[in-house]
This record gives sequence, structure tokens and C-alpha cells, in this order.
Amino acid sequence: MTLYDEIQELKNFHCEDRCVLSVYLNTNPADLNAQSGAWRIHLKNGLKRLDEYLTASQDEKEIKAYKELRKKVEREIMDHQNDLHKGVVIFASPHQDLWFVHYVQVPVKTSFHWETTPVLDELRYMYKAYPYAGIVLPSMKGLRIIDTSMGIVNEEIFHEFDSGLDFWNEQQGVHSATHTAGSSTGAFTAGSHVGGNSGSPADDFNWRIKENLERFFKEKASEIERLKKDRHWDEIHVVGEAEPAKAFSKVLQKKPASCLYKNLSNSAPGQIIHEVFEK
Repeated sequence: MTLYDEIQELKNFHCEDRCVLSVYLNTNPADLNAQSGAWRIHLKNGLKRLDEYLTASQDEKEIKAYKELRKKVEREIMDHQNDLHKGVVIFASPHQDLWFVHYVQVPVKTSFHWETTPVLDELRYMYKAYPYAGIVLPSMKGLRIIDTSMGIVNEEIFHEFDSGLDFWNEQQGVHSATHTAGSSTGAFTAGSHVGGNSGSPADDFNWRIKENLERFFKEKASEIERLKKDRHWDEIHVVGEAEPAKAFSKVLQKKPASCLYKNLSNSAPGQIIHEVFEK
């Protein structure tokens, strides 16, 4: 189930009596309010205040349900304390065994709620700042696609580019040109002789690679558009060296939300998301 589907279920979730615990916890190591384990104090105090409030209400059913969820939430976070990112979002309820947990890479404002429905205001804010999106990194190697929402990496997809020129290369005897064409810059530069080339085997080889790569991008662009629809992406972002990024952006039906000319092909997904949404 995608994060989009999970959130749709949360919007429709409701119980007659208060039975939903919503937790937003700031664990950002770069935030002074969460550094040096301060988030542990915020977690303890926030859950304790809800405990005291419910104890005063003397509703035994609610008190029992809350205490069981409190233990479960504390255990979940403490078990993952060495893997925390910028924040934690949890929705839990004994009703229909609701258990929604995400460790996110986006800023979170700490808050705790005990209601009849999940409290989604902060989640909506996070969604607005870090929407459902597809980040596409085109290069001479192919396409790397990051499906992301709210700073979370839902999935990574890879499409390898096969130039299809191995047989042609052998027939033409231009093995020495293969090394020249190995970089994206070299291939695209040589390919700038649109409609022809200088006649040398190396230029001809590079021109054919550029032609095949553009055909590959065009074919994959339709798949990206389908992914956008199927995965409810609000935006598509393109990241890569200038030439392949421009070439791929051209074949999309709609102009991408952004086009970042930077080689991040080998970067971690979190770093790529940071570059796209926070700079």
C-alpha cells in the first residue's frame, strides 16, 4: 500500500469514542529542541500529559486503551532510536488495529492528540511542503526514479540504457571510440552535429548513441507519465547533468516542476530529496 492510500484511509478513519492516538515527534538532530536526546523528554512529557488528562476523566475504557497504545508507541520509537531521521509520525488505535508509523526526512512540529479521528493538520502541512512526486535522474546509464512523498522514499526504480551499438561497434572497428563515448558529456557534444557528423568513426558512434539515448528517453517518458497518474504524483522533478536533463525534460508531456542541472546519480535518496525540495 502506498503512502497516498494510507492517508486516504486515515482521512476516513473514525471511532465513536476517543480511541486514536496521534503523535508527531521532532527528532531532527540539527534542531536545538531535539538535540542530545531532548526528544525523549518531549515524548515522555507529551504522553504523560495525555495520561493525566484521561486519568482525570475517569473513563476506564479510554484509560485502558490509551495506556496500551502509549506503551506500544514508546517501545516502537525507542527500538528505532538509532535510526531516527528528522521526525516520527504515528497514528494508533485499538479500533480496526490502526497502526501507522513513518520516520520522515522533513521537519515535524511535536504534538500529541487523543481524539475520535487521526489529527492530520500537521500531516497536511508536511504534504504541502513535500508533495507526492517523482524525481527522475536521467544519464547515459539510463533512468533512476525516486517515488517520494513528505521526504519519504516510497520506492526506487531503475531503467538501464542499452545503446544497442555493440554489433555496430564491432563491424565498424571503432573500439577506441568506445572509451571516448563513455562520458555523457562526450556523447552529447559529439551528437551536436545534428543531421550528420564529421565522418570519423568516433563522431559517428557518438552521434548514434545520442540518437538511441533520445529514443530511449522518449519511450520511458510515457512510462513516467503513467507512473505519475497511477501513484498520484503532483509533480515530476528532473535532476542530472545539463544535456541529459534537458533532453529528458523535452520529451515529457508537461514541463517538469523543476529541472536541476547537477549530477546526483550516485547520491543517496535523502540527499537528492534535500537538493530538490530544500534548496
